[in-house]
Amino acid sequence: MNFIRLFRWSGAAALALALAVSTKAQDAPPQLSVNWDNVGMLSKTTPTLQVVVNPPLRRGTPVHDNAFKTLHDLGADYVRYVPWLPYPRLGVAELEPPQAGKTSWDFSLIDPMTIDLLEATKGHSVVLNFSTIPQWMFRTENPVSYPDDPDKTFWSYEKGTELRDPSFKEVADYYARLLAWYTKGGFTDELGKRHESGYHYSIPYWEILNEVDLEHHMSPETYTELYDAVATAMGEVEPGIKFVGVSLAFPGQDPEFFEYFLNHRNHKPGVPLDFISYHFYSAPTPDQTLEIQQYTVFADADGFLNTVRYIESIRKRLSPETGTTINEIGIISAQDMAQSKPGHTEKPIPFAYWNLAGAEYAYLFGQLTQLGIDVAGESQLVGYPTQFPSVSMVDWTDGKPNPRLWALELLHDNFGPGDKIVKSTAVSPHIYSLASVTKGGKHIILFVNKRNRDFEISIPGSANGRVDFVDVTTGFKAPASVKLTSDSLRLHGFSVAVLALP
Repeated sequence: MNFIRLFRWSGAAALALALAVSTKAQDAPPQLSVNWDNVGMLSKTTPTLQVVVNPPLRRGTPVHDNAFKTLHDLGADYVRYVPWLPYPRLGVAELEPPQAGKTSWDFSLIDPMTIDLLEATKGHSVVLNFSTIPQWMFRTENPVSYPDDPDKTFWSYEKGTELRDPSFKEVADYYARLLAWYTKGGFTDELGKRHESGYHYSIPYWEILNEVDLEHHMSPETYTELYDAVATAMGEVEPGIKFVGVSLAFPGQDPEFFEYFLNHRNHKPGVPLDFISYHFYSAPTPDQTLEIQQYTVFADADGFLNTVRYIESIRKRLSPETGTTINEIGIISAQDMAQSKPGHTEKPIPFAYWNLAGAEYAYLFGQLTQLGIDVAGESQLVGYPTQFPSVSMVDWTDGKPNPRLWALELLHDNFGPGDKIVKSTAVSPHIYSLASVTKGGKHIILFVNKRNRDFEISIPGSANGRVDFVDVTTGFKAPASVKLTSDSLRLHGFSVAVLALP
């Protein structure tokens, strides 16, 4: 009997001791261990953004000056510039076909924003993409009209799937003239008339069309033939210009597109395959609160990363010299998907949403760095009600940065090609980290908090280091900075933080 009592007592004591040890372990913050001498890879990845043409970016608006100043001050490379279909007068330079001895070439509404973009990014690379082919170049049952008001959002401009010129020369010549307008001082039109611009900008990259799986629903065969025609014509205007191709909205739905396009046998001899591009947006459903969205967004991001790995396997097999730019990354809210419906009204966006979206981009930037992607572009500089407000990187009332832009600035100022990515242990399923030795020899760590709650982390040797961060406590303000007084770091909700070790 005494033996049984002793056994029960010792068992209870052992259980209490185990619980005490477990509780103590749970109380201790998780520790990040970094092996700074174990270099896993050299980074190739440039963080950047896209600028989509829309009325708030026009001169004289409350947004214009601050937005372009923000773009200039950022100093990013590979900035993608897209005059796009909802505003035909702001993005299509020849809205009517040549007739009665005249052409309709008109850059009066297009030039101001384009020149402001080229000036704001001077000294840095840009990727131009006048994505909208003049509608009259497509066969349609009836002519397609467009609003007289250049600021009116119009989603029905693009019609038809078959070009009226099956040789693609008409489209190719249009794009060659666009390029010449900005790089060669002007061009000669279809009727032999010279149009002078006086512009001689350097445009190192041109992306040929946008989301062709949605816009005009092009097959891989049609798009590849058109790409070859446009690249050949533009290459004659500007030898050495590099091209970006494919630009799919839903890359995971059509891997055959990459199989076909990246196969050099499907292209004319000498046509370069410099880059492919594609896009990703997380899309929470209408019934998801922000509390639920924080789980959806990062689950969607992980699913997209599997798509990236698959496409990369195709690229490396068929055209390893071709680079990859993922040049639209963001979240599209459910209400934005209903923006074109009659009677749609915008609901206020929670402030913490902008931090969630910034954290999503930072997480994908880190993961894409580890996958060897060349360019990771956040979308987009300005969105506003009726044109995807949930993807805006600035306040659409005044053009000043929101947390998505500040998160990009943190990445741009601290990470880039040539960094040594070193081995480190995972801290938590809720915290992403990326340790890097910069080209200047600094030891830095990126942290992304995927949740809207605080976490404490232990990083040996981090005392006296500096942390720059954007999170729910900084709001729309510029990144905050603190000096660590110990080896412990507290990450607030949806934090994007960069720790520079002493």
